[in-house]
Amino acid sequence: MTITGAHIVKSYDEELRRLSKTIVEMGGLAEAQLEAALEAVTGRDPDLAARVIEGDKKVDQDEFEIDTLATRLLALRQPMAVDLRNIVGALRIASDLERIADYAANIAKRSIALSGMAPVKPVHAVPRMGRVALNMIRDVLDGYIDRNTDKAIKVWYADEELDEMYTSLFRELLTYMMEDPRSITACTHLLFIAKNIERIGDHVTNIAETIYFLVKGTRLREVRPKGGNEDYKISVGDLPGGDK
Repeated sequence: MTITGAHIVKSYDEELRRLSKTIVEMGGLAEAQLEAALEAVTGRDPDLAARVIEGDKKVDQDEFEIDTLATRLLALRQPMAVDLRNIVGALRIASDLERIADYAANIAKRSIALSGMAPVKPVHAVPRMGRVALNMIRDVLDGYIDRNTDKAIKVWYADEELDEMYTSLFRELLTYMMEDPRSITACTHLLFIAKNIERIGDHVTNIAETIYFLVKGTRLREVRPKGGNEDYKISVGDLPGGDK
């Protein structure tokens, strides 16, 4: 992958490649964290969930490494044009990947609570949402590796599908709770899991926008309306014990 033209100082190119390589590794780890968290939910596996929670430390470590390297590049190399966009973009992407991993850890924590309760029917919708989110992460990482704005735009629009799935599941869970009040606790955990997946989609969308900016030097200007009813999104985020 060619990140930039050859520089007079060879170590500069090496540092830029290292920065990009660490972003890709961090993205792969965040993706694996989410996949394992979803497996913990569907498999009712608290041990796997505990490993996901512990694994969040490595993602935080990667973000610190990227912050340190990017700061060094900004201070010592005084980058311009595409180099500057790549470095600033790496900082933004690392922040979004760290949040994605945080939401995966939140899902794992909720799955531990769910594993001790009787299964509820709406849980089947969680893997479907999760697959959409995982595909978005994979596509956006491919877009970053290839510096492919078409892939970034595809991911940007895919978030609307995830929003619609979230709204549909929210309504299904509310109906289920009204019909069977005994399911309220389990369904509440599922609501927060679904919200975490929806928020992951938002952060992947941020990454897609950053990729477009670092390649083109301009913002994605299309207006893509958020799917679903915003009232649902606000009410879930404001519930006691919500995952932020």
